[in-house]
Amino acid sequence: MATKVANQPLFPMPFPAMFFLLSIIFGFGITLSDAVSQTRHYTWEVEYMFWSPDCKENLVMGINGQFPGPTIRANVGDTVVVEMINKLSTEDVVIHWHGILQKGTPWADGTASISQCATNPGESFTYQFVVDKPGTYFYHGHLGMQRAAGLYGSLIVDPEEGEKEPFHYDEEINLLLSDWWHESILKQEIGLSSSPMRWIGEPQSILINGRGQSNCSIAAKYMNMKKMEQCKLSGSEQCAPFILEVKPNKIYRIRITSTTSLSALNFAIGKHKLLVVEADGNYVQPFLTSDIDIYSGESYSVLINTDQKPSENYWVSLGIRGRDPKTPPGLTILNYLPNPVSKLPTSPPPETPKWNDYDRSKNFTFQILAAMGSPKPPLKSTRRIFLLNTQNKMNGGYTKWAINNVSLALPSTPYLGAIKIGLNHTFDQNPPPETYPEDYDINKPPPNRNTITGNGVYRFQIGEIVDVVLQNANTLNDKHSEIHPWHLHGHDFWVLGYGEGKFSSAADETKLNLKNPPLRNTVVIFPFGWTVLRFVADNPGV
Repeated sequence: MATKVANQPLFPMPFPAMFFLLSIIFGFGITLSDAVSQTRHYTWEVEYMFWSPDCKENLVMGINGQFPGPTIRANVGDTVVVEMINKLSTEDVVIHWHGILQKGTPWADGTASISQCATNPGESFTYQFVVDKPGTYFYHGHLGMQRAAGLYGSLIVDPEEGEKEPFHYDEEINLLLSDWWHESILKQEIGLSSSPMRWIGEPQSILINGRGQSNCSIAAKYMNMKKMEQCKLSGSEQCAPFILEVKPNKIYRIRITSTTSLSALNFAIGKHKLLVVEADGNYVQPFLTSDIDIYSGESYSVLINTDQKPSENYWVSLGIRGRDPKTPPGLTILNYLPNPVSKLPTSPPPETPKWNDYDRSKNFTFQILAAMGSPKPPLKSTRRIFLLNTQNKMNGGYTKWAINNVSLALPSTPYLGAIKIGLNHTFDQNPPPETYPEDYDINKPPPNRNTITGNGVYRFQIGEIVDVVLQNANTLNDKHSEIHPWHLHGHDFWVLGYGEGKFSSAADETKLNLKNPPLRNTVVIFPFGWTVLRFVADNPGV
């Protein structure tokens, strides 16, 4: 078996002090103390398994026979070593460590054609990196649609030994949220890349820690009690709902991470308020809310007080936001012990807000501000890039998303190695456009429906302070724009602001928050709107 190791540079010469920005964009790290750290070793075998995530047997991509994959738990300063063995018979594989900054280890980021070659069937690759910031993170396959096939799991980083979080709780519960289709990822991928595109439709179910029900009334109307009982809340191991067991009069930290492929979700617990304290591994000013919207790639920690009637159980509800929902809600139980799980709540489940109530989504998002003592952004940027998000056609029939009318086509040689040893012929040396035409009308379908492909990169000098203006626009369909999340590899960024319509440097500059903007690694742009990010290019890599 061939083995590749990512615990040291792939090439002996020093890495140039510059940055490269792809359609995944690139913030901030902290200095580690002298606390004693550990090296945590894992050996993972990635392979397909027969599984029934929503009570319908299917193929899932698992790790060591588990779905979702094993949870990694470490302390700040620890080194994580994962030997990943590819036991897929016909597919390559990589794993990305979502939210881990990879300071000094860009080759361990787990991005095919960017930081590494994908690992071939029968081969292995060893990821080695330091976790340098406490928080709620996750890992997932970063090749093709392998995350949609189930290749994901939790990565939780606790403070250094002897250190405490800035909030108190008695116990914690970890939730991974995902959407699930009954069609194979191969059929989905071929459909999406066909001319014309064959849309895969909405997911059949929402999974909580890999469990859900697609054709069962636990995810239907509350009043159908008899059919609901047929769902067997304590039934078959693979698809029985994940029950949140709690004791009365305790404070619980619930870590919530979205690994969805398509769906924006709304999370709520009947008769319980949620105190939001963390977002994407960064502390935020605590605020109370009845529910949260969570987009793919985001993570939150919320605190709940189990101070409700102890003789009752309560619904936990998940619903679709941002898309006309054709997927049944995901439901499970907050089980007040020692009540039996079979004791169904007496009140209806929390109702998911209307899918296109964007004002409600914005009101939640705008409440997320950095906690006191958090790093503040530089007052001015040294460079600003505008990224226009559009939906286009290519070669007449293929449907593509594009940035400034360029759709990314990854090169066969990974950027990191190519740049390090000067293989300039392997990708376009001309950078993509840094803006779009001033007269572009974001409220209409693109006038040029045909995009081009490219694989050029944005390059940054070390220490540059970069603003990125994410500009949403109309899709190919008239009067239609979609919520979309963006994730940053290798850095956190400050979210300076959101706005309606087309961003104007003259009119909107004063709307930016330089006082207490939240640090995030994933952010949303709303329909027909803009979001402005700022980061410091201080982590060489791609």
